Amino acid sequence: MGKHAYITLVTNKDYAMGAKALMRSIMLTGSKADRVVLHTAAVQQTDLEPLRAYGVRLVQTDLLPTSDVFNARHSRKAQHAAAPFTKGEKPKFHTPLDNFAKLRLWELTEYDSVVFIDADALMLKNCDRLFEYPEFCAAPNVYEHVADFHRLNSGVFTARPSKDTFAKMLSALDAPDVFWRRTDQTFLEHFFPDWHGLPVFYNMLQYVWFNLPELWDWNSIYILHYQYEKPWQLDHPKKDKLAPLVELWFQFLDDAVMPDLSQFNNPA
Repeated sequence: MGKHAYITLVTNKDYAMGAKALMRSIMLTGSKADRVVLHTAAVQQTDLEPLRAYGVRLVQTDLLPTSDVFNARHSRKAQHAAAPFTKGEKPKFHTPLDNFAKLRLWELTEYDSVVFIDADALMLKNCDRLFEYPEFCAAPNVYEHVADFHRLNSGVFTARPSKDTFAKMLSALDAPDVFWRRTDQTFLEHFFPDWHGLPVFYNMLQYVWFNLPELWDWNSIYILHYQYEKPWQLDHPKKDKLAPLVELWFQFLDDAVMPDLSQFNNPA
């Protein structure tokens, strides 16, 4: 399956730790697809080294060549002020501008099709079927209300690398006076207005655990996404509410076998 790859993005030490758990989880599903970590020069080699043990392909890349005005508008301070996060807290190491670097995956034309997964996620079941899905597929951004099924979440999506597509993205991204409220997520929803919806189980957001427990079914979940707070945060404000999911993440980080999901209580 060398022409297909699961890809994630690492721009700092924290997300390198997240990528380690993610890549181990993909390996444990038995997938033979390539596992690729796009990383910026800001990430130390010592933080990337643990990933090599899982046969990960490390690809150094740059942030996008966006204008100074664009960068200022999408800085953490400016972005959080203009579009504050009211449902959960973004950790201190979250840098909104870095999110756009995931568009670099469209440059990896050695692959016919890829699946992008944010580094704060885990794969619980083999997802190789997604390589046959068209571009662009993403699951809905559902974690509080079922009415949010019309919005996508860019933590998991299918793509077909293409230099032409990447060039068109750069042209559309840094338009005059543009502001992407939720960075890459808002941009991708704009760039692919006819996006195809994946079942919510391919990107199950952790807040579903306590907001929509009727949607939570361990037997159906393919990818679990720790949006907002991260399980490894020392100052995690929702650690008690999400305790079973935090415990699960650490099992993937530290253990060499697939955890038994039946040990985690279903909130429903």
